[in-house]
Amino acid sequence: MYVGIDAGASATKVVIINEEETILSYTIVPSGVNFKASSENALKKVLEELKLAKKDIAYIVSTGYGRELVESNAVYSEITCISRGVHKLYPSVRTIIDIGGQDSKAIKVDENGRVLDFVMNDKCAAGTGRFLEVMASILGKPIEELSALHFKALNPVKISSTCTVFAESEVISYMSRGCKIEDVIAGLHNAIAERIFTMSSRIGFEKEIAFTGGVAKNLGFVEALSKKIGVKPLLPKEPQIMCAYGAAILAKQSFKKIKV
Repeated sequence: MYVGIDAGASATKVVIINEEETILSYTIVPSGVNFKASSENALKKVLEELKLAKKDIAYIVSTGYGRELVESNAVYSEITCISRGVHKLYPSVRTIIDIGGQDSKAIKVDENGRVLDFVMNDKCAAGTGRFLEVMASILGKPIEELSALHFKALNPVKISSTCTVFAESEVISYMSRGCKIEDVIAGLHNAIAERIFTMSSRIGFEKEIAFTGGVAKNLGFVEALSKKIGVKPLLPKEPQIMCAYGAAILAKQSFKKIKV
């Protein structure tokens, strides 16, 4: 058995695979402030589900924001892990957009899933899951409800700034003027889609395109992004674990190299 641990800034994801690189189990838990503890708890959870012990694991690869703080056999970058995981599911994909809690990335890969180029935003909350969390809090809505409300919008507002502070002021202004909450949410999604499009354009879009990360669960935003880039991206069944899945695949490959 092989394990991939993605110690993300917001959530820790653990995936366990077999020799065929089939996902046997996975879990997603809040990272909190202790990456080591959250990763250990997540790993314990998947092992218990499969009735396995830690000794049954041949190799562990860690990745993500807290990758150096997690107990593992090897460490890989998120860019490499995401690319490997997506390539396994969608060999035809050449561009990957990944939006997590604290950063967003656009990755260009070749026919073997190897990274050719990438661009990343990890300096500003705009264009990340954190931006949506802040806006949902201002609007008094759970972040899980944003997607459904997006599809009720008839007249999306124009959010001029993707800076969290200035966007917050715009949202409050729109709500005080009686704008419908769904129109504000759709406006926020459109603003983030614009930012992601601008960032991704720096490496160029090459079809097919896949969308991963926790924000990919927000189908309202997926629609906004699809309209902006002019194509509907491929969505994994569980987009939030693609990085951990890629790490697990790399764990298997790394172990095989050791055995040769």
